[in-house]
Amino acid sequence: MFNPTNKIKEQIQSFLGAVSFYTIVPLPTHWQPNYLRVARWSSLIGILIGGFLGSIDLILAYLNLPNLTRSGLIVALWLYLTGGLHLDGVMDTADGLGVSDPKRRLEVMQDSHSGAFGVMAGVIVLLLKTLALNDLTHIRTLVLMAAAGWGRWGQIIAIAIYPYLKPTGKGAFHQQNIRLPQDVFFGLLPLIGINLGYLFFEPQKWAIALLIFVLGLAIAFLTGFWFHQKLGGHTGDTYGAVVEWTEVIYLCCLTGLF
Repeated sequence: MFNPTNKIKEQIQSFLGAVSFYTIVPLPTHWQPNYLRVARWSSLIGILIGGFLGSIDLILAYLNLPNLTRSGLIVALWLYLTGGLHLDGVMDTADGLGVSDPKRRLEVMQDSHSGAFGVMAGVIVLLLKTLALNDLTHIRTLVLMAAAGWGRWGQIIAIAIYPYLKPTGKGAFHQQNIRLPQDVFFGLLPLIGINLGYLFFEPQKWAIALLIFVLGLAIAFLTGFWFHQKLGGHTGDTYGAVVEWTEVIYLCCLTGLF
């Protein structure tokens, strides 16, 4: 028999699992997070992270911190809130792709030590994020929310579409528990809400709203596709790489619009 109270409790536990998995936000010990289907919440988690970063950014602006300094601090806080989870994936994936022998790429990616390619990729991601944010002086809170949201929706698409390359791993349970197509559309809903919010405040800029939505869709799809083409599928590391590179590319593209 359907019990709405149990269903609500299940959804709350699932959301708490997503908060615990994707961020360093501490949860009370008596709460009971459920990690089975956390990927469906990831775009909402990204939007909440972006909203928090935007709030801090507004405070720093009120304190008259220069734009570049603010941007650097926001990117550092962004990295801290996620515990470096996705940037670690960027670095491991770069090390793997730097190997000329495709058969050794997964083996290299599993090595916990970062190589030269990984370090360079990590630096490039952080640098591009900082520079792009420095150039984005208009609606920065919305931009942060959208970038973090689309980055994580790109991860959902990678989980949903492409094969997982290892029998086990930190990302294997995502694909084992994802439900299609509902989890993909569930993750898209808060991103639609971001665009509707933008239209509410600036209805005359509907073309810009449509463009930034289509841009997010395209980048999220293409980033996951690119890694699939290079590796033949995905791992937990490439899921993280999809998040970071989607965020970076999206931010860089938006510098031409705002």
